[in-house]
Amino acid sequence: MALIIIAALFGNLLVIVSVMRHRKLRVITNYFVVSLALADMLVAIWAMCFNFSVELTGGRWVFGYFMCDVWNSLDVYFSTASILHLCCISVDRYYAIVQPLDYPLIMTNGRLVLMLAVVWCSPAFLSFLPIFMGWYTTEEHLEFRRRNPLVCSFTVNRPYSVISSSVSFWVPGMVMIFMYYRIYVEADRQERMLYRYDIFFQ
Repeated sequence: MALIIIAALFGNLLVIVSVMRHRKLRVITNYFVVSLALADMLVAIWAMCFNFSVELTGGRWVFGYFMCDVWNSLDVYFSTASILHLCCISVDRYYAIVQPLDYPLIMTNGRLVLMLAVVWCSPAFLSFLPIFMGWYTTEEHLEFRRRNPLVCSFTVNRPYSVISSSVSFWVPGMVMIFMYYRIYVEADRQERMLYRYDIFFQ
């Protein structure tokens, strides 16, 4: 686990440094990639390090009730942010390939900032708010946690499970499938046009 954490930190740091150091890489798509790398680095620092500590102590949670909520919140927050970044990248690639002439007008710096703001702010309403308010789980689980402070488990109720999985996985996943399908169709169309062009001039 330590090797995985170190690899996640330095691998994503390398991505960030590469884009920051080379001017040619500073395009809108790569700013999404840099932001995604930052989110994945924070997953390694917070979520994975806490998980590592649980493994080292044989499953015991030694940081208290409050930090258990912090850990669960950060895990949900950064995981959701990572998936939303992938969704934004698929939208960016869709406009770049399917509508290349309109791309500079659609994907402006202002829209980039707005999309990144949504990606970083919206997961908080799915993680910190319901977890610290106790909306994510059952009364039985909250009582279990009070009686067992050395256990930090994450048991969710059905409404939270449906909402969180939809926002964190199903909706972004469907958007990505649609976007990449349209990209594939457009790439296939352009390839066939080039093939006909080559035959015509041979």
